Parts: sequence; structure tokens; C-alpha cells
Amino acid sequence: MAVSVRMNPLMEKELELAAKRQGITKSQFIIDAVERALGRKNPAALYYKVMGEPMQYKVSEDGQDDDLPAYKAALRQSLRTEHARQQDEYAVYLAQRAAAEGTARRKAA
Repeated sequence: MAVSVRMNPLMEKELELAAKRQGITKSQFIIDAVERALGRKNPAALYYKVMGEPMQYKVSEDGQDDDLPAYKAALRQSLRTEHARQQDEYAVYLAQRAAAEGTARRKAA
């Protein structure tokens, strides 16, 4: 069903630009706005639904590489080593930052 809407030229230009930013037509933009206003479409509810669902992937914590082919076991070990190195670097960074902030506070006092 076709519906005609009258609006001032400035609002129509804003509508056109907003629809263009989203990559949709002006008609689709208006339909989306009406659906939200009627409570049929709630982006916040969808966000909370998605964020509340548990993740569907599993990460093995036991570290059993015996069942893996050699190249996968080697890759996994390499990734673990790199992860541990990055964690250590980050811990050093945090310690340095805390020390620098402490020094700055003492100078300011």
C-alpha cells in the first residue's frame, strides 16, 4: 500500500542523507522508523538477546595435543608461546604505567 507523507524540504534532505548513510532507500528508512515506533522492531532487545546467548565455540583448556596432527600441535604450541609472551609484555606495561602515574601524583602533590 502506498502512503504519501508531506514534510519540509530540510527534513526530507536529512531523511535522504540518513538513508544514504545506512545504504537503504528513503522508503525503507521510513518503514524501519515506523516499525520501531510501533514496537515491532527493537534494536536494543535484539542486542540483549544476542549478548545473552552463550558462545557456540569451545576452547580446550586441557592442552591435549596428542590427538592432533603434528603441524596443528606445533601451531597450537606456537600460539600458546606467543600468547604467554604478549601477556608478560602487557603485565610489564601495566606496571610501568602504574609507576609513572604514581610518580606524576607525587610531583603534583
